Amino acid sequence: MTVKNRMDIVTARVLLVVAALCALAGCGQQTNSDNVITVYTARNEQLIKPLFDQYSKETGVEIRYITDDAGPLLARLKAEGENTPADLFITVDAGFLWQASEVGVLAPVDSQTLLDNIPAPLRSQKNDWYGLSLRARTIVYATDRVKPEDLSTYEALAEAPWNGRLCLRTSKKVYNQSLVATMIKTLGEPEAERIVGGWVKNLATAPYSNDVKAMEAVAAGQCDATIVNTYYFGRLHRDNPDINLAIFWPNQDDRGVHINVSGAGVTKYAKNPEGALKLLEWLSQSEAQYLFAEANQEYPVNPDVRPSEEVQSWGEFKPDSINVEAAGRLQAEAIKLMDRVGYQ
Repeated sequence: MTVKNRMDIVTARVLLVVAALCALAGCGQQTNSDNVITVYTARNEQLIKPLFDQYSKETGVEIRYITDDAGPLLARLKAEGENTPADLFITVDAGFLWQASEVGVLAPVDSQTLLDNIPAPLRSQKNDWYGLSLRARTIVYATDRVKPEDLSTYEALAEAPWNGRLCLRTSKKVYNQSLVATMIKTLGEPEAERIVGGWVKNLATAPYSNDVKAMEAVAAGQCDATIVNTYYFGRLHRDNPDINLAIFWPNQDDRGVHINVSGAGVTKYAKNPEGALKLLEWLSQSEAQYLFAEANQEYPVNPDVRPSEEVQSWGEFKPDSINVEAAGRLQAEAIKLMDRVGYQ
């Protein structure tokens, strides 16, 4: 099933909900004052609320927000159209940001602050969305069974020495879809398909529902390595500092580690676009950048801001310089590729 078809299904399901909500909330009649910003956010409440509270404390602006998964929020924005109360859309993957741009629910903004604070590969070429925190999707391995010199690249995990030793998260989640999409962009589809097919052949078990379960399987000896977002490693290591797992940064001699962003854009039909832009600019600046990234053990996108001490302890790495938009633009092709090689 294509990304478009999935979005159409979600949109259909959301329409009835939106109609009911509009009846209660008075869609088409609601207006936002300069002192109110309404945000739709796929970032968890415990991660984003402290930022909103700090901004309100500093500015006196009230922030109203609705949290949900990215797909339903995006479908809701599309269904509400010009009646949406949302001024800002925040989500957790460049693929969803690209989709939001493609379906026309975001507005380009003219902001030198955002251009100065956020590197070009981490923002839309149309200036309608901007990365706010960066996460790396890298290799985690069992320290009692694997030596760092045994590892090198994502591609190498598809080769014979890793047969029966690899664990992966399901292909149904956007993080692996984005990784494969950027591989298609860099390596070409035939080579990317060969590599992903090799991963599938080397699986020790069926794919796991999330990154934490995949890492727990490595720690338990069911497999020797997996591919995860760094903040999941941070959470697991915080709860169990003696766990027999470590991070390895792949592809340091060529394209670098796959990265992705959480980010935001001002909505096309924002009732308070100026307020939304000011909030977005604030989120790109030093204090907010540190807090935004530190809350989830991510990396700031602003190059002038250092990550938390724990994140720094994982070591420096060379990131992939490809524009993260590729994660969205090639997502449909990535899903088809994973389906063809039997990656469930």
